[in-house]
Amino acid sequence: MRKLNSNVIGVDQGDVVLFSDFEHDGEMWTGEGPRNTRLPVVFSETYRETPSVYLSISMLDASNSGNSRYDVQAENISPQGFDIVFRTWGDTQVARCRVAWQSIGPVRADDVWDL
Repeated sequence: MRKLNSNVIGVDQGDVVLFSDFEHDGEMWTGEGPRNTRLPVVFSETYRETPSVYLSISMLDASNSGNSRYDVQAENISPQGFDIVFRTWGDTQVARCRVAWQSIGPVRADDVWDL
């Protein structure tokens, strides 16, 4: 468990389309074997320290001709942002994917000034 030692906690969130490969016969839709895509996300405000990040698939459009294999992770998490990484493998065909994310961590109070 992470314990936050701050009186000001920030929560940021978003919902982003990672790819829409069926529109242009992209690798996630037409390829086979190990494939991945990465999308950088920038927080709306910098955290005072590295926040906790939670991801969830909010939309997945995949072919029913094979197994749906996928892995979604947050990587390179920093106070400024992180990368959403989507991986698939085998004969899985993914047409498009949208991921919802949420971050939580300590932020600087609005009434604190650097002089």
